[in-house]
Amino acid sequence: MKFPFAICPSGKRISLILGAACLFFFTQAPAPAQSAPAKAQAAPAAKAAKAAPANLAQRPWMNKSLSPQRRADLLIKAMTLDEKILMMHGAGPCLEVWTEKCPMPIKGYIGYVPPIERLGIPHLTLADGRAGVGNKAVDVTLLPAPIAAASSWDPDLINQFGHVLGKEEWDKGTNVTLSPTIDVVRVPEWGRIFESYGEDPYFNARMAVAEIKGIQAEGSIADANMYVTMQQENDRFHSDSVVDERTLQEIYLPPYAAAVAEAHVGTFMCAYVKTNGVYSCENAHLLQDLLRKQLKFDGWVMTDWGAAHSTIDSANNGLDQQMPDDSFFGATLKKAVEDGKVTNSTIDQHVRNILLPMFQHALFDVKQPGTWASNVRSPQHDAFSRKVAEQGTILLKNQNALLPLRSDVSIAVIGAAGTTKPKAEGGGSSDVVAPYVISPLDGITKRGKGKITSADGSDLAAAASAASAADVAVVVVRTEESEGDDRPDLKLPGNQDDLIAAVAAANKKTIVVLDTGGPVLMPWVDQVAGVIEAWYPGQEDGNALAAILYGDVNPGAKLPLTIPRTADKIPTAAKEQWPGVDGHSTYTEKLNVGYRWYDATGTDPLFPFGFGLSYTTFKVSNLAVNSSAAPAKVVVTLNVANTGKLAGAEVAQVYVAHPAGNGEPPHQLRAFAKVQLKPGETKPVTLTLDARSFSTFDTGTHQWTVREGTYEILAGTSSRDLPLHATITVKKPVASK
Repeated sequence: MKFPFAICPSGKRISLILGAACLFFFTQAPAPAQSAPAKAQAAPAAKAAKAAPANLAQRPWMNKSLSPQRRADLLIKAMTLDEKILMMHGAGPCLEVWTEKCPMPIKGYIGYVPPIERLGIPHLTLADGRAGVGNKAVDVTLLPAPIAAASSWDPDLINQFGHVLGKEEWDKGTNVTLSPTIDVVRVPEWGRIFESYGEDPYFNARMAVAEIKGIQAEGSIADANMYVTMQQENDRFHSDSVVDERTLQEIYLPPYAAAVAEAHVGTFMCAYVKTNGVYSCENAHLLQDLLRKQLKFDGWVMTDWGAAHSTIDSANNGLDQQMPDDSFFGATLKKAVEDGKVTNSTIDQHVRNILLPMFQHALFDVKQPGTWASNVRSPQHDAFSRKVAEQGTILLKNQNALLPLRSDVSIAVIGAAGTTKPKAEGGGSSDVVAPYVISPLDGITKRGKGKITSADGSDLAAAASAASAADVAVVVVRTEESEGDDRPDLKLPGNQDDLIAAVAAANKKTIVVLDTGGPVLMPWVDQVAGVIEAWYPGQEDGNALAAILYGDVNPGAKLPLTIPRTADKIPTAAKEQWPGVDGHSTYTEKLNVGYRWYDATGTDPLFPFGFGLSYTTFKVSNLAVNSSAAPAKVVVTLNVANTGKLAGAEVAQVYVAHPAGNGEPPHQLRAFAKVQLKPGETKPVTLTLDARSFSTFDTGTHQWTVREGTYEILAGTSSRDLPLHATITVKKPVASK
């Protein structure tokens, strides 16, 4: 989420071009007097507070022994229309100023819904949080980008990530955390890859469930976003995602379905983009047919900031709450109700959708421990940030086992990202005010015992000279990725490709470290000895990198997306796919997203989905499949052995190939497990495939169906390394839930 406009003290909305100037004034200027409309909006709550019921008999919805649904129903009966509408929109971002609608100490939050004291309804305080508490909060922890955490292929780590983020949000007074981003990566140039999990719907679903559970266990309500087909930033306020129903169901909906069914997420954020010609936040098919009827979601849908486009259509088609203001869901909504264009029962349902998660998560019953001014950092959280960076760093190339390095080797650290300007995080609503950032140079200097020199890379000759004088050259390069813009291409920006080539020519033992938010082209890959994908590694950047380089940590991360060889050999190379033609981005690749396209077209990627090296070696063997309960439950077992000399972790991956004629990609990830192994150790791994692993979406019946035929089970360590094969046979079609 990020403003498509800025909200100035005058209350006027202006374009992003003037947004920075407006925000500076907004945060520095004295709070202005409230406008007449704003006073009118605040009046119902102010009047209501004077006649507040004082005990449980007068407020039966405060009885904690009642079910959340019953409490919500009782409260709705006691609410006036003005009070209901007050809950259906934000009162503007609080940031650094305050007014009657945003009283002290409620400041700093990007969204705010005021309390209704007459009824004991608490306020809602909303803050960004992908890699830490956002919105210019201080005294918080900068975690690595979510794509780095996802690269661990460890749902337990992602769950801890959610706990740390959720606790800091809660202790800052936030009770609605605007995270996580669970969209499937479709376009490799997408500017928000770094805050997502990757390109596979099953993988994203597993990560989404784990993080949402972690966030909500700490008190605040998680807001999964951006629902749905938000796979590009270019022209995002107008772009139309043209996608067929089967692709929508099989590729883009599964993470949201899992967030509802397994994580019980409290709220979703509808996206800026259109889907098949209709804006997401007034799209009845997305909000009612899919989210409510099919997925059985019982929480609330809020807009992305400025994503509302109507009053009547939005209210009648499934939008519960407009953010950050009342331009569509304030006085205009009340008039629509009075004119009979939106029914009172529709309003009641919207308010019920908001109240139910508030009761489920005890917002009425528990007082938060801190405020926006609280210091929520801890040594434990600092250590966890480093752990995530270490566990999310992927070793892509290690020629002649150059890594891990001896402590006494001399190293030249080269590049601005490695020396003077470390790239620890992505931009936009993911911005976090880091308490500190350890640069790669600082981390290597602290850990190493050999001579450490540096060059910022601005002078190629100087960089090459520094590299030639050292035993090893470590070149750290970066991309500049942010919400609001896609990358223009997949190249490293500036002179960084030339820098790598110059350094590699001067020193054959060159290691490239990629601090990027997404995949990049690597024209120099054959010239260097090592490649490490560190993503945006957070505040412990240099310490985590040094731990990997020197072998204090054995890398065990895997790619959650594909890295292409060339810009023209990608699933969305055509202009009509991205950035789109005449405002339409057409999903002509259909089901073949990410590695599915490479497999379906026989195209070799540079590094495949699921790939990652280690300082030790592994072997998978003895695949067995028990299909007696197929397709409802198929149990897969295999052995994973550490055949090397160091302790390490391998990720066992299981893919399913459908029978020919089902129209499915060649094979798709359906189970995985990360296994920690000592040298020489072998462990059995048991994984379960459910009916959905064998299902396709039938657009004729609008149901998931398991078709008859022979299904192949493939197991290995990446989408392109699947040495183990088995089959199961389904004899007749089976309806799948």
